[in-house]
Amino acid sequence: MTGSGETWVARLTPSVGRSVADLLAVPLGLDVWERHPDHLVVAASESQLGELERRRLAEVERMMTRSQYEAHMTEGPT
Repeated sequence: MTGSGETWVARLTPSVGRSVADLLAVPLGLDVWERHPDHLVVAASESQLGELERRRLAEVERMMTRSQYEAHMTEGPT
């Protein structure tokens, strides 16, 4: 994955006038985990997410860090 900093699991919602396909075409090397008609779930570095925000391509919702996600998934049902 390109970019530096903490890796986040994030929801990307395209900005008005943009589409999910537009986000997939951006050459940032995003690790796409889920594709939905109106958003993507990705693992991406802070710098990649910041670039999407800077260019106003998407609304970025940082859900948790990748390490938090992995810890949550290995804990099992509560």
